[in-house]
Formats: sequence, C-alpha cells, structure tokens
Amino acid sequence: MKDMPALPVKNADGSALLGFERLIETDLGGLDASVPLTASLVVLWHDGRCLMVFNRFRQLWELPGGMIDPGETPREAAVRELVEESAQHPDTLDLAGVARVTCAPEDRLEFLAIYRGRVDSPLPFVPNAEMSGATWWDPAENLTDLTPIDAALAHLCPGAR
Repeated sequence: MKDMPALPVKNADGSALLGFERLIETDLGGLDASVPLTASLVVLWHDGRCLMVFNRFRQLWELPGGMIDPGETPREAAVRELVEESAQHPDTLDLAGVARVTCAPEDRLEFLAIYRGRVDSPLPFVPNAEMSGATWWDPAENLTDLTPIDAALAHLCPGAR
C-alpha cells in the first residue's frame, strides 16, 4: 500500500480532507454540533482490494456513499448508498471514523461518517442512474480519475489482506 499523503488532501474541485478521527459509533453524538454530519461513505474490501464506483456525472472514481436522509442514521445511509450505488451487501461493516472536510465551492465545513467493511462474495455490478462502473482497486496501484480524498480515505481504512 502506498504511503498515506499528508493532510490536507485536495480534490481538483477544491474540496479538502482536513482530518480523520477514529471513533466508535456511540461517539458520533459527541461531534462538534456546529459542524453538520452530512454523509456516509463506505470503504468496502474484498481480497485486499477496495470497491470504487464511477460517478457518471462527475466522471470520477469514488467510494460508494452519499447524503444522510432525514430520520436516517449514518449506518443506515452507508448501507443504503452502498446497495444503491454498487449492489453490494457487506458481510461486516463498522464505523472506522469521521472525516472533517471542506466542500467546494462554498468551503462548507462538514463531517462524513466513514464505514469500513468486507464482502466475501461480491455481487456483479449493474450500471444505474448515478454509477456507470465499479472496480475493485488495489491501493498499491494508480487508478486514473480517482478522487484524491477517496483514495486517502481508503488508505486510512485498510482492509485485511
């Protein structure tokens, strides 16, 4: 696995990963209330490779995940987004931590819940309205058009080989 780059890590659009704090799920309620927890992402592993999905609108590889809907827990959002974007159902899924990011172009400060999981028998990918592709990425290799923030989060949440 490549060395983890120093923070902050910036995407081409100006969004930045400022920090990552390892937490357990019960600690989510203790986050700084002035910074919203807006989304959940999933770092899903299979055979030492991390699942990346290709966003047809942004034309970039990224981790599966998205916004937390009203009334939904971060875990529920993580599972829902993973299934919607990749059709994968994790065999294990635990909160790895919380990322602190700024979102361009407004430089909004947000928290993202980052879940780490594993799947023993991946299901085939079927393109959908948002994602046109999926790949199991080896973090020791380059993946063209992979967002730097998502690559950094994968490095911060390694899976068992």
